[in-house]
Amino acid sequence: MAVVTKKLVSGTVMLCASAVFVLATCQMLRKVEPFHTWYYSFAWWSVILFFQSFLYRRWGRALLFDNPLDFVRLLPVSVTVWLIFEAFNFRLQNWHYENLPSMTTVRLLGYTTAYATVLPGLFTARDLLERCGLWKNLRCRPLRTPQKLYATITALGLACGILPLLWPRYFFPLVWGAFIFLLEPYNHRTGAGSLLRDWENGSPRHFFLLLASGLLCGLLWELWNYWAGSRWVYTVPFVGGLKVFEMPLLGFLGFPPFAVECYAMYCFTVATWAKLGPARKTGLAFGVAAFDLFVFHGIDRLTVLSFSG
Repeated sequence: MAVVTKKLVSGTVMLCASAVFVLATCQMLRKVEPFHTWYYSFAWWSVILFFQSFLYRRWGRALLFDNPLDFVRLLPVSVTVWLIFEAFNFRLQNWHYENLPSMTTVRLLGYTTAYATVLPGLFTARDLLERCGLWKNLRCRPLRTPQKLYATITALGLACGILPLLWPRYFFPLVWGAFIFLLEPYNHRTGAGSLLRDWENGSPRHFFLLLASGLLCGLLWELWNYWAGSRWVYTVPFVGGLKVFEMPLLGFLGFPPFAVECYAMYCFTVATWAKLGPARKTGLAFGVAAFDLFVFHGIDRLTVLSFSG
């Protein structure tokens, strides 16, 4: 697609995204369906598409316009990445959903549409912060021989993954770091995208950009959720007092490491997929689809508090 055409398309997308956001917000406040029930998805997708377009028009680079196929591929990965944490929540019971559509097919569409925003939202926020120059000249002392840390980091990852399952009341926050430690050694060793490599090169900027994008997206996630008809509520031990929207204030500390974790999981997924042959890719796709459906079913049984309609 020619640059001029992309500019025109990006401008059109910006206008349409703005219009949808305003329409959805106004109709949500009036409790008009489907905007009231689905406000979270309307709001997030409008914002993501707006800022993808803004990134392209302002700086000439944005995944949606540079490589639309890669952007589309990001969506199913995003769904599965989040469903892994939903599976953890069957044991943790840290959040629940209320007022979800009673029709199964509509509810599954709602799950998919909402969960598909996770990675696009985080990466769009990261790219926006990067282009704005946040921590532009940040450097640190290079990390020498990170290979020597593989065993320690992996052990930390295992502890962060297992302890919340054994004693969820006390160790539930560790789940937001588990996959960072579990996957970074593999990512670094195989040449995948790796934060360890960034530190090895004395460039921690990407790490801090991800932390900031996690906090920014966390605020938006909670804002969209607070006004939506179908939403989640929290039942987090010890920190349930002071809240911002539905999230206990201390709970916002989980969003920054969650963004780092999502990046590690995404890089692991891309690197693993690239190494598979056609037959194994097909088998993996069916396996992931089965996992997704299993977790969707589990959410209905274990995480949803109430249905509407």
